[in-house]
Amino acid sequence: MREIHNRHIAVLGAARSGRAVARLLHRHGGRLFVSEYGSMPDAARIELDQAGIPWEENGHSEKVFEADWVVLSPGVPDQSPTVQQLMAQRTAIYSELEVASWFNQSPMVAVTGSNGKTTVTHWLSDLWKRAGREAQMGGNVGIPLSDLVEESGRDRTMILEVSSFQLDHVEQFRPDVALLLNITPDHLDRYDHDFDRYAAAKRRLFDQQGPEQIAILNADDPESRATATLLRQRESPPRLLTYSTEGPVAEGAWVEDRTIRFNLNGVMEKLMSVDEMGLPGLHNVSNGLATALAGRVSEISSDAIRESLNRFSGVEHRLELVRTRNGIQWINDSKATNINAVWFALQSFHMPMVLILGGRDKGNNYLELERPLREKVHTVIALGEAKETIREQLSGIVPDICTVSTLDEAVRKADTVAKRGETVLLSPACASFDMFKSYEDRGDQFKALVQALL
Repeated sequence: MREIHNRHIAVLGAARSGRAVARLLHRHGGRLFVSEYGSMPDAARIELDQAGIPWEENGHSEKVFEADWVVLSPGVPDQSPTVQQLMAQRTAIYSELEVASWFNQSPMVAVTGSNGKTTVTHWLSDLWKRAGREAQMGGNVGIPLSDLVEESGRDRTMILEVSSFQLDHVEQFRPDVALLLNITPDHLDRYDHDFDRYAAAKRRLFDQQGPEQIAILNADDPESRATATLLRQRESPPRLLTYSTEGPVAEGAWVEDRTIRFNLNGVMEKLMSVDEMGLPGLHNVSNGLATALAGRVSEISSDAIRESLNRFSGVEHRLELVRTRNGIQWINDSKATNINAVWFALQSFHMPMVLILGGRDKGNNYLELERPLREKVHTVIALGEAKETIREQLSGIVPDICTVSTLDEAVRKADTVAKRGETVLLSPACASFDMFKSYEDRGDQFKALVQALL
């Protein structure tokens, strides 16, 4: 742990996790300074003032470069001139996740992956509750770890969603159970469009793990398999467990004859049929396997695992049924912010579809969706900054592509072209920030527009 008391510590970024880590360090005697490149909402200014933490907005001053060390909020990219200058002058930089972990006294279960990590994090929280176990859910979803650690203890588990941005500046972060669901192209704009750099960030989840910790990896995902190979080459690797929807694994969980099975410590167990699971789609079978395996190695009973796999209903903005109107399903999948998430969404339905795509592009190749688009989608409605790129790339792939200027226009267009027995799917493959505050805001507006249809 870095020395904190009476040290000048700068926090770059005044979003929720930045303010949380500033308050945490301030309480432990640090001399904090929060610096925000843009403007701060009134509530953030009031919060910092009440805590006695000085701040600045609309740019970073010399006070940042005079800091003994710096905490980087996940929204601040390494490519920013300020971060580059800090690196050049060899100022130590840590993520909020790293700093918060210094104070944590609880077992940690951490989940990362390009797709599915929010679902699995919520699913784990559901499992712990059904098992009667104390747990706090946070990290990249919900509450920042910095707001949880001072109530941590061995009697409760920290269940954390972890993003690549949070892992970019970790040194000592060491989860007891670490899950890697998959690595597919995403956020490449933050990694100079270098997939290997993005994958390396995800793999930092395991950097500090040793034989006393557990790594859970998806045997069906090529990059997760490659990660397992790299971990096995280490001198003191964590205990490696894998899971697969395609067949048996050496140690872990898998599906065989539509039955979920465990092989742990040499003991084989049949858990339940996949037909008893509450969430549809092969990707959710995979997510359920990851959840079940993490629960089992955390000594949660098979009865609780079966109950959670059967009853968990998913998370908002992820393949969420908004309404069935005139025989047409309207599905909100606003959380699908990359190509692979859209691919999984398309695999979850078996009827003709209208697909609403677009937003702020993160380096997508929409042609990766060609097969499911040809099989299922008769109309693509493109919006946002990416709409012309989508139209250019998918021309000739689907019968009809149209561009619109607003989400309202997209919903009205979908309502005119969708037919009874079909599905309208909002699954954007893009970030939301060109038109919305967040993917949640995008999903909420979509749901309101769909419910308003007469």
